[in-house]
Amino acid sequence: MAILQVRDLDDRLYSSLKSIAKSENRSISQEVISIIEKYLSNPHVFSSNPTREFISLSDSWDDNRNADEIITSIRKSRKSSKRFNSENVIFD
Repeated sequence: MAILQVRDLDDRLYSSLKSIAKSENRSISQEVISIIEKYLSNPHVFSSNPTREFISLSDSWDDNRNADEIITSIRKSRKSSKRFNSENVIFD
């Protein structure tokens, strides 16, 4: 079997990896192998950008107005909101 050695791993990443391994009742090495196997068995799942995918699903930017018009509209809707029953400078 081949041996893989990883150096200079960020402490937060290692801590997350350790936590996930513990929750799955695996050693860190076993968890790394599991992650690699999942990725290599289905790489197209990991190749997309989640932000772009979300935007494409929501059609949130399908608007003919320019940015200034959209901002003006948002600000008007905030000022006319009755959510706080008074003028709130943080949201205006």
